[in-house]
Amino acid sequence: METKVSPGAMRPDALQGKRILITGGGTGLGKELARAFSAQGAAVHICGRRAAVLDATVAELKQTAAHGGSIQSHICDVREAEQIDAMIDKIWLDGPLTGLINNAAANFISPSVDISPRGFAAVRSTVMDGALFATLACGRRWIDQGLPGSVVSMLVTWVWTGSAYVLPSVMAKTAVHAMTMSLAVEWGKNNIRVNAVAPGPFPTEGAWEKLAPIPKANVGAASADEVPMQRFGRMPELCNLLTFLQADGCEYLTGQNIAIDGGHHLAAPSTFAALGRLTSEDWAEAKALVRGRAEKEKASRSTG
Repeated sequence: METKVSPGAMRPDALQGKRILITGGGTGLGKELARAFSAQGAAVHICGRRAAVLDATVAELKQTAAHGGSIQSHICDVREAEQIDAMIDKIWLDGPLTGLINNAAANFISPSVDISPRGFAAVRSTVMDGALFATLACGRRWIDQGLPGSVVSMLVTWVWTGSAYVLPSVMAKTAVHAMTMSLAVEWGKNNIRVNAVAPGPFPTEGAWEKLAPIPKANVGAASADEVPMQRFGRMPELCNLLTFLQADGCEYLTGQNIAIDGGHHLAAPSTFAALGRLTSEDWAEAKALVRGRAEKEKASRSTG
């Protein structure tokens, strides 16, 4: 039987006075984190490449901001260090950030032998380069001004186990995991915390479809059968953890990657290994479905 998600042990204004940047905050997990943070009093900044998506998210989340919280958006390609610096310079004019969430991501399932250099670069540049550029941009400013800070990167349990069929993401996320541990040591003396979170299956529109493109591929992230809690994660549970990592009161916690997956990676393969059962025809079907959805989304943006 499913239990009700508690609102959390912290005060509803736990993030009042915090200023937090969420990369890739216009959709998916980033959008839900922005919703939770602004409702708890934080001045939230989100960034992405699509103005229409960001504008719609800001308009929606303004309705739920509370305790002095707010939401602003910025057009920024996190793959470009210059764009990140310019964005953070602009944010800093109104006051320094207190926290950064490295959430921007890209991923797709594919046999590794079929991955092109361009496909690999698309994932690596968003996940690894984007997290590095944003973290260094904030870290430099915090250190120069003698300010504390909190960085949290959204990772995966695959950084401990590896995963077939999502090789670019595994490699890029593992690099960010190494960055998390390395900078926690280097920046500890500056009171800058650097942590990460490894969510299990939390269904979100868009990313979920790319990782579960056909019903017969009901494995890995698409299946709750092997999760000890026998269900997918609920968004308030993830938001509560991220709130904890951005709030005051546990500044001694740094250099950690915290799994929140219902025990999935401990009990069963939390990877895409079972996709090895798919035939070449299955893969062709999956790619066609993903391509069709992408074209439909592109068409809707151009007419929206």
